[in-house]
Amino acid sequence: MGQDADQAASPVRRSVVYTGRVQGVGFRATVASLARGCPVSGWVRNESNGDVRAEIQGGRGDVEAFVERTLRETPGRINQHVVSDEPTQLGEDGFAIRG
Repeated sequence: MGQDADQAASPVRRSVVYTGRVQGVGFRATVASLARGCPVSGWVRNESNGDVRAEIQGGRGDVEAFVERTLRETPGRINQHVVSDEPTQLGEDGFAIRG
């Protein structure tokens, strides 16, 4: 395996804050459903300011593909998304809807 492939498979964790029409429209359920079809773990929750935040963990390429898929699969809902790095969580399994 080359260095690029190693980097794509290296575990990473990203926080993604979605703004737009993302609360009260089934957005969290959609994100969780999409996650269950990908090799990622983490959670998604509503924020008090109307945003939705997700933390996604997996191989770098899988996480990037998942974030892109959420944008593609929820047209007209997201005005903006901000991605930031987070420390990986050992032993996390599955994807949950929180709060």
